[in-house]
Amino acid sequence: QVQLVESGGGLVQPGDSLTLSCVASGGTSSSYAMAWFRQAPGKDREFVAAISWSGSTTYYGDSVKGRFTVLKDRRTLYLDMNSLQPEDTATYCCAADEMTRGPSDVYSYWGEGTQVAVPV
Repeated sequence: QVQLVESGGGLVQPGDSLTLSCVASGGTSSSYAMAWFRQAPGKDREFVAAISWSGSTTYYGDSVKGRFTVLKDRRTLYLDMNSLQPEDTATYCCAADEMTRGPSDVYSYWGEGTQVAVPV
């Protein structure tokens, strides 16, 4: 089984930047297709960004396009977040799969999440 551990969350001011990381351990593959999802209290889970196993293809949710950048290096996933706003406040979860899933929330492996808070 693949284990995913996120890090890098925290409290930031509006307009600031933050980088999240997710490390995949276990499993049998050296690289996975990976993605970020987020969920704010009282709201549905929302797709943020995804990247293919090779890093050649990326996907972004409309709400973060142009502000966030997803990157990966083998088993490590990153999310560079810029111009953060209060609506970005959520628990950000890392997901991984052997196959490309893009924005679909059908990834096989999920992390516990890391909190990002941007006060009003």
